[in-house]
Amino acid sequence: MEFSVWPNLAQPWSDVVEVARHVEATGWDGVWVADHFMGDAGGFGPVETPTLEATAALAALASLTARVRLGSLVFGATYRHPAVLANWAAAVDHISNGRLVLGVGAGWQENEHAQYGIDLPAVGARVSRFAEYCEVLTRLLREPTTTIDGTWFSLHDAVCAPKPVQDPLPLLIGGKGDRMLAITARYGDGWNMWSLPDVFAERGAALDRACAAIDRDPTTIRRSTQALVAVTSDEAAARRFVEAVPRAAVAGTVSQIAETVAEWRDAGLDELIVPDFTLGTGTARLDALDQLIEGLAPIFRD
Repeated sequence: MEFSVWPNLAQPWSDVVEVARHVEATGWDGVWVADHFMGDAGGFGPVETPTLEATAALAALASLTARVRLGSLVFGATYRHPAVLANWAAAVDHISNGRLVLGVGAGWQENEHAQYGIDLPAVGARVSRFAEYCEVLTRLLREPTTTIDGTWFSLHDAVCAPKPVQDPLPLLIGGKGDRMLAITARYGDGWNMWSLPDVFAERGAALDRACAAIDRDPTTIRRSTQALVAVTSDEAAARRFVEAVPRAAVAGTVSQIAETVAEWRDAGLDELIVPDFTLGTGTARLDALDQLIEGLAPIFRD
């Protein structure tokens, strides 16, 4: 199993850099960032929260790091044209010397679309559009030229050059519904969702079935998940944290957190991504990251 960190882009850039450089120096495997322009008044904080833009952040991190993988959780298909995103991804794969994972999703955050006047189709249409979106991305990144006369996208002898360093550049798909899992089975090199182990196991089994339906080996898709984490020896505080968080969350000592990680592992997890959102700031956050990697990696790394 691999272990990665998700620095919150709703914090000063200097803090993002501090976390990324610390992660690289202390044995973590990757750094992931979210693709949002603002908070959502829910799990990602108030709408007015200043938020750094993800493509700029990843390009900068590609130059500021040398070892860790870099990825997006996940680029929204509704506001990033696939041809533009493919060219960006190829460039950043070169900047990072082949360390990018291109994470994409169908798009969901309503207030971003409403404020910027970007269409957010109903879920069914959004997922259908996303399937075509993934075809455009993969063909641009892997074929010399691409011609598609689709329902949503039309490309004619389109080029994307230079091609990525990686052949192929891995495409990660974020989603959990059955139709999104079918798209993952067809196009994805990786799959991601927020989860606790029971949900991860159930959705992982659904992904296995989607792979079987098209005769694909499900073990060729890397599986990752994330949950908010609090490192604490205060059992009452840990319980309050888990109960208060609207997303998947785990809390307790590193040994207690390891029990949950073992359940994820048994359900087929390849990579655990730890958001830094709830780990504190400054030296407290770095200490929590050290406790996690020192406590978990010796147990779960292959």
